[in-house]
Amino acid sequence: MKETPLIEVKGLQKSFTIKKGWFGVTKHLKAVDGITFAIRKGETFSLVGESGCGKSTTGRLITRLLKPNGGEVWFNGHNISDYTDNQMRPLRKDMQMVFQDPYASLNPRMKVKELVAEPLLIHTKLGTKERDKLAHELLETVGLSSFHAERYAHEFSGGQRQRIGIARALSVRPSLIVADEPVSALDVSIQSQVLNLLQDLQEEYGLTYLFISHDLSVVEHISDRIGVMYLGTLVETAEKDVLYDRPLHPYTQALLSSVPVPDPSLKKERIILKGDLPSPVDPPSGCRFHTRCPSCMEICKVKEPVFKEAEPGHQVACHLYDEEIMRTAK
Repeated sequence: MKETPLIEVKGLQKSFTIKKGWFGVTKHLKAVDGITFAIRKGETFSLVGESGCGKSTTGRLITRLLKPNGGEVWFNGHNISDYTDNQMRPLRKDMQMVFQDPYASLNPRMKVKELVAEPLLIHTKLGTKERDKLAHELLETVGLSSFHAERYAHEFSGGQRQRIGIARALSVRPSLIVADEPVSALDVSIQSQVLNLLQDLQEEYGLTYLFISHDLSVVEHISDRIGVMYLGTLVETAEKDVLYDRPLHPYTQALLSSVPVPDPSLKKERIILKGDLPSPVDPPSGCRFHTRCPSCMEICKVKEPVFKEAEPGHQVACHLYDEEIMRTAK
């Protein structure tokens, strides 16, 4: 019997209403436009793409910090897309977030032990002493000392604050953690420490991660599978090794070509994308990438490609891998 994924996203959509122009013309910004993917229990699924592609919005839709306009979000076999706030409350402890800026997500007036124990106060009936004890244990788990518990967030470095945020997320023993750019604001050496910590905690607690990042070097270190987003849509998903060894979509190929190589003696061909990133308020017709794609065909300008399996476990949305269209083109 096939195991039910922890997270299933089906045709997920989210748009924001904005007013543009002197006459208040109402337009809609399509942040997420019909994406579909699944995350297996115990794996790390990463979403990558340029700023503004909708990956952070996707994370907030999955945790229901935002309500979708369309599509479905399934969590552990249950459709939570239309859950009310009261229905979501018991599930909050099962899905936690780690944010990009740890300081912005930590109350400066609360001591660290109070910050870490706050989810326990909301989701459990533990007494003060029990909560404090667990907070001390969690601080030790993420590489801090129990004497840090009496300090305030401003007394810590960026890396230490991120560890506090991770301890806070772990306090209620979630099954899913959505990590939204958790290391992008940290120094490279500290990034490595936090990534290794996340992997150790995943093994120890059986966690499932949705890891959101624009840094392909970071994603390569931590991911099991990767999804590439462009202007609110998914253009490619695959196992990490497959994606890095054999990217199919021209956008993925361009992204990977921009990853720095540590060995200066190795020369790498760089794919330079021409043109600016189109506005999600008025995305291009057909394939959204066609205005910057070096392999653009006439059909790309008028027909949107279907997101489908090009080979086992490797999905892509590109006309180059549609056999019928390529036969016609020849």
